[in-house]
Amino acid sequence: MSAASCLLSEDQFLCSICLDVFTDPVSTPCGHNFCKTCITQHWDVNTPCQCPMCKEVFYRRPELRVNTFISEMAAQFRKSCRKKARSRSDQRCAKPGEVPCDVCTGTKLKALKSCLVCLASYCETHLEPHQRITGLKTHLLIDPVDNLEGRMCKKHDKPLELFCKTDQMCVCLICHALDHKSHDIVPLKDEYEGKKAELGKTEAEIQQMIQKRRVKIQEIKRSVELSREDAEREIADSVRVFTSLMQSVERGQAELIDMIEETQKTTEKQAEGFIKELQQEISELMRRSTEVEQLSHTEDHLHLLQSFPSLSVPPHTKNWTEVRVHRSSYEGSVRRAVAQLEETLSKEMKKLCADLELRRVQHFEVDVTLDPNTAHAALILSDDGKQVNHGDLKKNLPNNPERFSPCPCVLGQQSFSSGRFYYEVLVKGKTKWTLGVARESINRRGQITLNPNHGYWTIWLKNKNEYEALAESNVRLSLKSQPQKVGVFVDYEEGLVSFYDVDAAVLMYSYSGCSFTEKLYPFFSPCVNDGGKNSAPLIITPVSHAD
Repeated sequence: MSAASCLLSEDQFLCSICLDVFTDPVSTPCGHNFCKTCITQHWDVNTPCQCPMCKEVFYRRPELRVNTFISEMAAQFRKSCRKKARSRSDQRCAKPGEVPCDVCTGTKLKALKSCLVCLASYCETHLEPHQRITGLKTHLLIDPVDNLEGRMCKKHDKPLELFCKTDQMCVCLICHALDHKSHDIVPLKDEYEGKKAELGKTEAEIQQMIQKRRVKIQEIKRSVELSREDAEREIADSVRVFTSLMQSVERGQAELIDMIEETQKTTEKQAEGFIKELQQEISELMRRSTEVEQLSHTEDHLHLLQSFPSLSVPPHTKNWTEVRVHRSSYEGSVRRAVAQLEETLSKEMKKLCADLELRRVQHFEVDVTLDPNTAHAALILSDDGKQVNHGDLKKNLPNNPERFSPCPCVLGQQSFSSGRFYYEVLVKGKTKWTLGVARESINRRGQITLNPNHGYWTIWLKNKNEYEALAESNVRLSLKSQPQKVGVFVDYEEGLVSFYDVDAAVLMYSYSGCSFTEKLYPFFSPCVNDGGKNSAPLIITPVSHAD
């Protein structure tokens, strides 16, 4: 049935009245077919009964019966139409930038393949002949592309099916036979696969580059976050410093005001004493003046003569010529107080700035542990790798090239080739030690010269209280107190190595302007134990951040 329907045209399954596929088809005596409902309604309206197709008149209305054969054919045709409609609806319309089918009328569907022989692109429906007809099966089909004319040889009007590796160009068969006969020729598809593989590799490299840049973006963002955190922390520390200074100024100001007010009170009290004394003398002098005036007018000779000796003697009064209420003592006190306040603030400012600087570098704390593979055979390392001291006996250890000999030294396990880092070492109870950083390529055997030219940036203690920086020429360090804990700070990019007395918050020494090109390792030497006098260990301690 299905095969038979394929031999009939679409018009043969359509009713000529409703122009749709037959529903309950019936045949008239003249042999034409109609939907039963369509012809019945037509004859109900039009008399006499007449065939709508051939106009044959039936004077007696024919008895109509459904033609089962045509009915089944129409049903199969209707089913086939629905299937084709679904298949066509499943195919996507060509969007901008996609290759459309050259055969579709109206809405253009997306092309599935392009034919280099037909120079046309086909959707799934219109590609079907190329998959079915023997002559078309030999055509060269490729993924859909625009400008098919550009894929034809302009010289010979043949498909560009080959690639000339010698001239790096696409050619047709005739080009190969004539102009490129001795050249290295490969099928276009093979060259395509090779180039595609290269592009895949290139794409992988590009993706890798993209990933690296994305990682770099995250790294930069993280750097900005860390910078913001550092800025916020330094702002908070600066606020604390200046708040403390302001409090010191306010205290000094209050003390100065109290002193001035106390001095003024003393001055006023002194002036009140002088005034009281002067008033007493004035009273005494006025009393004597009254007596003298009275005696000068008396006629009592005896009384005048008896009183005259006491009145003729000068009154007992102070010489007020040199008496002053001086402000000099007050002004001097103010000057001394101001000078003392300036000195106090200067000292406190220096201390606060030192505390601020130490807190700043402490935020770059790293976890450092000792590397047993580099330790001199006489050094004793703790199990946690945080302590080292010198023992009396050498242990039987592998003589690997990383190990120091004969100098009693050890490196940290961690290396640093960028950024900033800080760690602290307890040196309490020791009479000599050496601390700092060393580059990876240092000499570890024989006589070792500890200075930057040989890859060491260190300071040491010797003879219990002599501190030196081991620069090209040793620099004697003048310290007000003996450090119990030493902080080591390195800024790799800035070329800076600094040492701090942690408890006193004092910068002991800095190497600046260094040029680092290798990995840096923390460097430790507890020195020999000197018969037990220097047996205390060097201890890497966690940083206690100040509030």
